[in-house]
Amino acid sequence: MSEQISSTEYERIARLSSACICNNLRRAARLVTNYYDKLLEPAGLRVSQATVLVVLYRDGVQTINEMAEKLELDRTTLARNLKPLAHQGLLTIVPGSDQRTRVVALTPEGEAALLKVLPLWEQTQSYMVEGIGEANASLLLTQLSEAAALTYSD
Repeated sequence: MSEQISSTEYERIARLSSACICNNLRRAARLVTNYYDKLLEPAGLRVSQATVLVVLYRDGVQTINEMAEKLELDRTTLARNLKPLAHQGLLTIVPGSDQRTRVVALTPEGEAALLKVLPLWEQTQSYMVEGIGEANASLLLTQLSEAAALTYSD
C-alpha cells in the first residue's frame, strides 16, 4: 500500500471489487455463462446463441434493430453474432425494405437446433434452480430486472 493512501482510502478502493454490484454481477455472469455453455455444447450452441434463436422462434421474422432492442444489445454486436448462426443455416438474414435494414428469420434447422438444446438447457436450469432454491431463483430474476430497470432512468 502506498504511503500516500490512508487506510480509509484503501478500504474504499478495496470495495471497488468486493462490494461493487457491477463487478460481482459480471463475475457471476461469466461463470454461469461458461457453465451453461459447457453443458449445452453437445447441441452445438452457446446459451447466448440459443437466446437469439428463442427470440426468433417466439416473435417470428424481425429486423436486426428489433432483435437488438429485445435482446438489449448493440445492433452491430448483434449483427456480428448472427453471422455464425446464418453460416450454420440456423437463420437467414436478407435485405429489408430499404438498404439499411436486414430481416432475420429462423430456419427449420434453427428450430431443430432449439429442440436439441431444450432438454440440455432444462437440465442445466434445473440444476441452477435446485442449487440456489426456487424462491431464491425467482428473487434473483426479480432483482436482476430491478437492477436493469435502474439503468433506464438516466
